Amino acid sequence: VQLQASGGGLVQAGGSLRLSCAGSGRIFNSYTMAWFRQAPGQEREFVGAITWTDRWTGYADAVKGRFTISRDNDKNTVYLQMNSLKPEDTAVYYCAAAQYARNGLKDAERYPYWGQGTQVTVSS
Repeated sequence: VQLQASGGGLVQAGGSLRLSCAGSGRIFNSYTMAWFRQAPGQEREFVGAITWTDRWTGYADAVKGRFTISRDNDKNTVYLQMNSLKPEDTAVYYCAAAQYARNGLKDAERYPYWGQGTQVTVSS
């Protein structure tokens, strides 16, 4: 599967952005989808994930209550709605996919497919 992330940009603290990740292929609905982010000088970190079947979602503590993942399988797209953004949310955001994944969803190595990343910058 090929992934294309979009929707990043510059926003003031307290603002909102919605990222999109469009996937190719006819079996998009068999993939667990996740978002990770990487700030300069930092390791890539888990943001959230949504499973392929029961649509279970999980989030990192740092974004819980502010970010929401959803998916539209008809459009082969997963979304990351980011509200109440903080300067520490500044990073390159990546979407990732793993077929039939249920376990280890916070581990970047679990995902063989990655999008190219989209920059999110939150000004104070």
